[in-house]
Amino acid sequence: MATSSPARRAWRVLTGLLVITAVLFGANALGAHVLKGGTWVPELALDLQGGTQIVLEAQTEDADPTAEQLAQAVAIMRQRVDASGVGESEISTQGASNIVVQIPGVADAATRERIQASAQLELRAVIYASGPTNTFVGEDGEETPYPTPDPSLNATPTGEPSNGSDAAWVSDRLWAEFLAYSCADPANDPSSAPADQPLITCDTAGTAKYILGPVEMTGDSIVDATNGVDPQNGQWNVQLTFDDEGAQTFGEISQRLYGIGQQNPSDPRSQFAFVLDGSIISAPQMNAVITNGQPSISGGGIDQDTSKVLADQLKFGALPLSFEVVSSDTISATLGSQQLQSGLIAGLIGLALVGLFVVLVSYRALGFVIIASLIVMAVLTYILLCLLSWRLGYRLSLAGVAGLIVTIGFTADSFIVYFERIRDELRDGKAVTVAVEDGWARAKRTIYISKSINVLAAVVLYILADATVKGFAFTLGLTTVLDILIFVMFTHPVMQLLVRTRFFGEGHPLSGLDPSALGAVYRGRARFREPVATGARAKRSRGEAERRQTIAERKAAELAAATAASDKRAAGAEEDNA
Repeated sequence: MATSSPARRAWRVLTGLLVITAVLFGANALGAHVLKGGTWVPELALDLQGGTQIVLEAQTEDADPTAEQLAQAVAIMRQRVDASGVGESEISTQGASNIVVQIPGVADAATRERIQASAQLELRAVIYASGPTNTFVGEDGEETPYPTPDPSLNATPTGEPSNGSDAAWVSDRLWAEFLAYSCADPANDPSSAPADQPLITCDTAGTAKYILGPVEMTGDSIVDATNGVDPQNGQWNVQLTFDDEGAQTFGEISQRLYGIGQQNPSDPRSQFAFVLDGSIISAPQMNAVITNGQPSISGGGIDQDTSKVLADQLKFGALPLSFEVVSSDTISATLGSQQLQSGLIAGLIGLALVGLFVVLVSYRALGFVIIASLIVMAVLTYILLCLLSWRLGYRLSLAGVAGLIVTIGFTADSFIVYFERIRDELRDGKAVTVAVEDGWARAKRTIYISKSINVLAAVVLYILADATVKGFAFTLGLTTVLDILIFVMFTHPVMQLLVRTRFFGEGHPLSGLDPSALGAVYRGRARFREPVATGARAKRSRGEAERRQTIAERKAAELAAATAASDKRAAGAEEDNA
């Protein structure tokens, strides 16, 4: 006998769900065992794991910083440390000039660098570049430092510079200063250089030093910066997006620098430097004329980690103040493993109670479909949390655990709505296989509307709520979307297959789909056939049928009963008269 069309569709959908699950597990295995960045255990947040506390003090000359400046600094630091809002970092002000940053786990050097970077981001053209050395080999064969520039040297450009790449900016004195400049000398502080003058500086690693032209753009023109892999060459890069004015300015600059590179590919004047806190964080060569305001930075040893740091530095700009680290300490968990264990136990108890209710009280064997759906959802939720910990920096807090527990009830609601629709179809006298399809058509609209409201609430809560609540909103939204996926790709296909078995298809009393146990089987509106069962079972079924009637059906039934009683009395009166 050929398999029916709904059964074939069910197997295809279940196969698709299996493929999705395998892909998720494969991606996490790749991260955990090959790329060495993934994990099989979701990362925990500050309240459950502890972490690092860094206290920064604002550096001002006279008065304390304003509350507005501190608030702006906190907002920028939060973006730098936890741009997605799910890393559960805590950043707050302390006193009149301090900011306290609390980060889950151990703060690495890159994170500390992102926190402390303070100067205005500037974009300058490169005029000259060389190695970091400030020495030369003399006639005696010894390495000798370049002398301190003579103050009497000419400091005026040899001619009127025409643009930021013009070598005319390099005066005799500037060149002497460049030769004597040491990247390792802490006395060299380029962060306060005038924007309208050339600048001598080094890259952040101290491996090269540059002469840069005046500032031609600032970080205010950058709307967005993201890191990713270039599909054409497989290299990590940083994709920038400028605003309209910045796009026009950058287009003109790219045309100039690209023309220089076309004439001489080795000319450093074809490079454009991104300068943060006086140091060059990147100085890529211009390889094309870019007029759409979306350049990309690649090459130069950029990998996944460095591209992420660079993207954050370019995107989140600069702090309104300079900060100095006052202290850096390890802090313990504020709640700890005991509270996490209590939360997980509460979730398991809730899951067990739901399972007992749906199996023993309401749905009999049909309840095992709900339990299986919840288990599949738990597996997908767990592996997604592991992936998000790896790729998005997600950390599970106690608020996130609460979101997971709340979702158990929301998820059970979806299945209850679906099963009740199926039972309503059975009461209308339909076969079990037909009742499943018609119940699905009626239930899915209700569930989609309900889940859309849940997702909307989670999104609004995530956007507007405090950082401590974002974990709850995130897990609530994630599991609600998974709820819909499980409902469509697991629960309904499993039901389509189960009703084709003898146990469920013939309505076994323990299946939860026994028409006689569900009450009367409707013939039409307000007309129903009494259940075939007798005795106490028939009484229970009749009561169930009466409870399931709508208001209109109940009134119609009462009217029919009253009409029948009136006809009976009239017939009796006629007999008496006769």
